[in-house]
Amino acid sequence: MLRIKSICTYCLLFLSVAWQTLSAQETSRFETSKQLEIFNALVKEVEMFYVDSVEVDRMIRRGIDAMLRGFDPYTVYIPEEEMDDFKYLITGEYGGIGSLIVQRGQGVVIAEPYEGMPAQQAGLKAGDVILAIDTIDVTNATTTRVSELLKGMPNSKVTLKIRRPGENKPRKIDLTRKQIVENQVPYYGVQRDSIGYISLAGFTEKSAQEVKSALEDLKQNHHIKGLVLDLRDNGGGILDGAVQIVNFFVPKGKEVVSTRGKIAQRDRIYRTSLEPTDTVMPIAVLINRHSASSTEIVCGALQDMDRAVLIGERSFGKGLVQGSRDLPYGGKIKVTMSKYYIPSGRCIQLMDYSHRREDGSVAPVPDSLTSVFYTSHGRPVRDGGGVRPDFEVTEKVPAMLYYLAGDDILFDYVTEWTLKHKTIPPVDKFVYPDEDFEDFKTCLREKGFSYDWNSGRYLNELREIADFEGYTDNDSTLFSALEAKLKPDLNHDLERYKTHIKNFVSGEIVKRYYFRKGEIIESLKTDNTLEKALDVLGDAALYRKTLSAPEPE
Repeated sequence: MLRIKSICTYCLLFLSVAWQTLSAQETSRFETSKQLEIFNALVKEVEMFYVDSVEVDRMIRRGIDAMLRGFDPYTVYIPEEEMDDFKYLITGEYGGIGSLIVQRGQGVVIAEPYEGMPAQQAGLKAGDVILAIDTIDVTNATTTRVSELLKGMPNSKVTLKIRRPGENKPRKIDLTRKQIVENQVPYYGVQRDSIGYISLAGFTEKSAQEVKSALEDLKQNHHIKGLVLDLRDNGGGILDGAVQIVNFFVPKGKEVVSTRGKIAQRDRIYRTSLEPTDTVMPIAVLINRHSASSTEIVCGALQDMDRAVLIGERSFGKGLVQGSRDLPYGGKIKVTMSKYYIPSGRCIQLMDYSHRREDGSVAPVPDSLTSVFYTSHGRPVRDGGGVRPDFEVTEKVPAMLYYLAGDDILFDYVTEWTLKHKTIPPVDKFVYPDEDFEDFKTCLREKGFSYDWNSGRYLNELREIADFEGYTDNDSTLFSALEAKLKPDLNHDLERYKTHIKNFVSGEIVKRYYFRKGEIIESLKTDNTLEKALDVLGDAALYRKTLSAPEPE
């Protein structure tokens, strides 16, 4: 009798829990249906009664974007018309002429023709203003519109009407589109006679193969004794590419990364599946604050396995993994589905999007709340906040350079400079003359180059607050001295940052003749992070000590 009673009690309890679960699910479904019905009615009412005309598609798109913005920056809606750009991020391929274009005033200009692509082969140059594409006038078009017209099926013809600086008459240039494959390894070479160097710009479906080809060439034909893998400013890409690249340097069967999310069936462990290319060569990986996502999987996994030393700055801290899901009418949603964990077990995600402040802002995970993990040799490493380098080298870039980079004055100056110099020496022998730099300084002054320091803006905000709160009533000169100190002085700053500015202008000039590869070679001439990596790789004892377990105190 007692046993029957117990069974009945258990059944009632089970039915109660099941009913509560179903009830909660039904409530959730009802709330979802309710809110969607409200949204649908709201759109109809606004479209019908709002005083001005309403572009419904744009209004709904704003609503979608605002909704997804509440999760994280990586969960986004991709409509059908943007799918080509999405596919390009994955494959690195598109049909077109192979050039970077930018908006200049009301027109669009060629900013950079890619080496070996139709634009460069047909003679297009940086600075060329695009006037028409076939029979379509684009003198006042946007970059989006021009990009759409330039893209097309490989082997299709297109005619551009351009205006070249220094010429009075427009030119017509005929091109044949091709499948554009942007190289993710824009340059590799040898440093200090025996150290290989590979620059990797991103992670697409072919990135790993490009790295492998470069590595094999450096080993077989240049007999390198060490390797520098440059992942600075590499924002990441597909996860599989990261796993394949780690596989070149560690044995088969090693865990590189695991992903964990809400749906346990989708959790995965990624291991090396092939025989490696080299498991003993000393490796230095260069990273900075813009190294993110798949880049952090590579450098973090190699650090956790004690397979490479990391040099540079702490990485970005993106430990989230996205996947795409199909939507009606040809669109997709790219949604964060999981977090990834590198071999030591740590997740290096910096921003905590699940806990927002009252104003909706997001705070980084403080170092005090991070946990210690250990590499395969027992070296302590921390989660949260990106991957920390073994040797920190800070890249101090004057803020003035950011303003220069985005200003038309620099672009026009380099264009004028190249008109006067039909050729330049090879990159390793090129030197931007001091007298030309003096001309550049004069150009900046004459054209009214201006730049704004953040400190000056914040000082003005502080002044307004101080005025409002009455702190400046008795002393109107309170901010004068500080304002004078913070006010930009062009002549002073041009001399103060002469080396940085000259190097930057040199890179822009070299790129016009030797493309992206030449720009990288030029930048390496004065690269402190690379120099540190070469020093570490050249000191076998220091390299071994860095990757060894710390000595007990």
